[in-house]
Amino acid sequence: MNNATIAELTAGYQMGNYTRFPVAFLRGEGARLFDADGREYLDFLGGIAVALLGHAHPGVTRAIADQAASLVHVSNLFHVPVQSEVARLLSLATIGGKVFFCNSGTEANEAAIKLARKWSSDRGRTDAYEIVAIDGSFHGRTYGSLSATGQPKFHEGFGPMVPGFRAIPFGDIESLDAALNDKTCAFLVEPMQGEIGVRMHPPGYLETAAGLCRDRGILLIADEIQTGMGRTGEMLASKRFGIIPDIVTLAKGIANGLPLGAVVARDEVAVSFSPGSHGSTFGGNPVCCSAARVVLETITAPGFLDEVKRKGDRLADGLRAIAGRRSDIVSVRGMGLMIGVEMSVETKPIANRALEHGFIVNACSGNVLRLLPPLNVTDAEIDRALSLLEAAMPEERRS
Repeated sequence: MNNATIAELTAGYQMGNYTRFPVAFLRGEGARLFDADGREYLDFLGGIAVALLGHAHPGVTRAIADQAASLVHVSNLFHVPVQSEVARLLSLATIGGKVFFCNSGTEANEAAIKLARKWSSDRGRTDAYEIVAIDGSFHGRTYGSLSATGQPKFHEGFGPMVPGFRAIPFGDIESLDAALNDKTCAFLVEPMQGEIGVRMHPPGYLETAAGLCRDRGILLIADEIQTGMGRTGEMLASKRFGIIPDIVTLAKGIANGLPLGAVVARDEVAVSFSPGSHGSTFGGNPVCCSAARVVLETITAPGFLDEVKRKGDRLADGLRAIAGRRSDIVSVRGMGLMIGVEMSVETKPIANRALEHGFIVNACSGNVLRLLPPLNVTDAEIDRALSLLEAAMPEERRS
């Protein structure tokens, strides 16, 4: 089947809740994808930050095949060796403490919300159940995480939202100060807002926020679903901003494409998840965890994250050089290999033209291009991406 035939089949039998490009991919290799018409693309979206080590990574592929050949699923009524090992690696690489496994980012945030409320209740603070989040945030599409998401467009048609959530203005520390009160159990924050277009908090905001939470006995939950797992050049973006969360949520690239999410919490917080308090049938599945083990071993190897920082600088510098030749690029922002290009024009047409040129990039928030290449992208691929992206931009140039 070709692209057109597959698109017709999708339209005939699947719900229309996705706006899809007219392309169907059959295979991938590293940062490259190949469609049903035999065309090659350079992928700087990676399944929206999921293909952390690129497509068909040999080590991940072997681990999946070996595990599937021996045991696919047993449930969490039993001990799962590879799951235990991945939990150990995650704990050591992040904030210490204990790990809960689920299947996705939205599930990780749901679990973190429940854990924070349970922790507060266990301490006798039954009235302290509110979660404070930020305008522009994105935390998921199930009801708890959706209610925490600070973008009304995602709420439309699904109301009423779950009570106990409050969104405060972006970058306003005084609003946060006022919002963290006796009814608050946690502050839920992305170290960088991803879905809205790689938006950075003002300098010092996260450090001050962490201090406010600590002083008032309120949990700090870092949603690192997109920023974590080495994406910014550190295992957690929180480290780059000098903060240590009480709870971290992870997903996206943790298993390089297989469905896996995780919550990591300090020991004194994690203890609130006692037997029967929360669970997941498929969470921590042996096959998914086998992929995650390879990912973790790869990104924590000496020098790997230093290379992510270096390559991120190369990409950002190249984008700023393009910006210097144009008047429609407002800013280039981000960290490591999570970069947003804000423009004064709509970016969806640019993403569409880029696809025609064989380059995959994401348009979000109307006027931002988001770049999320695999962490093992090569210098040559970065240079090629810059060339393809510039070729896809409008013909406008500075005089």
